[in-house]
Amino acid sequence: MKKILFYGLFFVVVQNFAQTKLVTKTGKITFEASVPAFEEVKAKNEAVTCILNPATGEIASLALLKGFRFKVALMEEHFNENYVESDKFPKATFKGKIEGFDLSKLTATAKEYTLKGKLELHGKTKDITVIAKIKKTDAGVEIDSDFTVNTDDFDIEIPSVVSKKLSKKVAVKLDFTLK
Repeated sequence: MKKILFYGLFFVVVQNFAQTKLVTKTGKITFEASVPAFEEVKAKNEAVTCILNPATGEIASLALLKGFRFKVALMEEHFNENYVESDKFPKATFKGKIEGFDLSKLTATAKEYTLKGKLELHGKTKDITVIAKIKKTDAGVEIDSDFTVNTDDFDIEIPSVVSKKLSKKVAVKLDFTLK
């Protein structure tokens, strides 16, 4: 009887411990640096990791830069070799906090929260503040955000020969479902 009680309590404790953080390894980040009248410059990475500590609102995300896929293979090659130099700087990370986050108050209706933290890309770190819409669904906690990143902030050089075809203001969209 003691063994049954022990294993029962052990299972409950382990399950509660495992649920202290919400995680995804299939988060999506899409970015677009297109300029009107020129070919679309857009890519998506569907293997982004994100971890949320619901007790504190601390959040961290990691995207491998070679995971971004473009419609045109040559763009992908230029992105990795010439712009973000993914062999030298293989990842982009964000570490921060969701202000006023309370898991118990999430509903199926998205609520806006402020995310503040540090974005690291191309060997440079910048403090950023973005708005995210967060809601709770049957699939988990969904976090969506749209914001802009300036290539100059991360010393990403755009050669003059293509400067009219690429925007320095890159629109970023993230979509995470954490469980």
